[in-house]
Amino acid sequence: MDIRESTKLKRDKTINLNKYLSLYYNELTNNVIPFWENNSLDADYGGYFTCLDRKGKVFDTDKFMWLQGRQIYMFSLIYNQIEKKQSWLDTALLGADFVKKYGRDSSGNWYFSLTREGKPLIQPYNIFSDCFMAMGFGELYKATGNKEHKEIALNTYYNIIKRKENPKGIYSKIIPETRPIKNFSLPMILSNLALILEDIIGNQEVDNLLYPLIKEITESFYQQDKGLIFENILSDGTLSDSFEGRLINPGHVIEAMWFLMDIGERFSNKELIDFAVKNTLHTIEYGWDKEHGGIFYFLDYKGYPPQQLEWDQKLWWVHIETLIALVKGYYLTENQECAKWFEIIHNYTWKHFKDNEYPEWYGYLNRQGEVLLNLKGGKWKGCFHVPRGLFQIYKTISDNQNTL
Repeated sequence: MDIRESTKLKRDKTINLNKYLSLYYNELTNNVIPFWENNSLDADYGGYFTCLDRKGKVFDTDKFMWLQGRQIYMFSLIYNQIEKKQSWLDTALLGADFVKKYGRDSSGNWYFSLTREGKPLIQPYNIFSDCFMAMGFGELYKATGNKEHKEIALNTYYNIIKRKENPKGIYSKIIPETRPIKNFSLPMILSNLALILEDIIGNQEVDNLLYPLIKEITESFYQQDKGLIFENILSDGTLSDSFEGRLINPGHVIEAMWFLMDIGERFSNKELIDFAVKNTLHTIEYGWDKEHGGIFYFLDYKGYPPQQLEWDQKLWWVHIETLIALVKGYYLTENQECAKWFEIIHNYTWKHFKDNEYPEWYGYLNRQGEVLLNLKGGKWKGCFHVPRGLFQIYKTISDNQNTL
């Protein structure tokens, strides 16, 4: 059975996404945010627990800096843009006060993880802790006006820029002279971070950062002859016929496309928006599991077995980020394919990832769409993709509900 045919959507039917407005708002404010507010706050030591079982019970107390930064960002964001609830601001400050005290080494780099009490566990081997701390403190500054929050965001941002050409530094395991690989993750996240920090770093700095990033994404990572964006390229912009070089990560691509849509809006660049919408739709078609539904986690461009053993799992963040890209693409271009795919993926996501018995959503399904792990948070899943997705979808529909 063709999953798309099963939706019985007629091609000439205009789809109205306004009907989803209250659903996404209520899920955000009455289910997902209360789950994290009720279960993740460490009242004794500060910061957040992220390893939470299905019911919200803590099963590990280590604190991962990138997830701490993400939660600071989320509670600051909803405070700034949904409602000025003091408890939401207090939650953001609980995380911020903890990480600013314990989270950095003597050079200002953010550790990967700490113990519950704040002792460093894993060195700052990756730049992504820094990216999400800059994001978190940047959004928190908008809420508090506290100059210390601004200073932390600024210092972290410029540290990222200093490290971006060699993000892992001494912790990198590769021999760059043999196969000089560039990964898509950093230009992807920087294209979003720049817009979030624009009030702090200034318009000119955003322009200086974004123009080369746009070029790199659209002309290097995007391989025009293949019509796909690859997860890794060689430093000269060509592909490597290797596990890394053949890798397609549909979720990363689609998430980056809604970042490009936001950038396209900022620059009033219709061509960039059209590029992002086109690649969103093409990547969904490419990554969609026609047998069981859902979007694959990883694929090998040549169809070889991927190196990642979890390649056929269906992950929460892939699907929620796809919904964001589709709803933005629909309102920016009025492309009915975006609306049709939104309904297909909405139905799959709410059927398989939402836990109808306990709050928050599952993160990991097998290929058939069955729950693989029933945790609600862990080392990789925290208070970010689900609430951010619910917020972005609600906000996009709300801002455009009278336009289509």
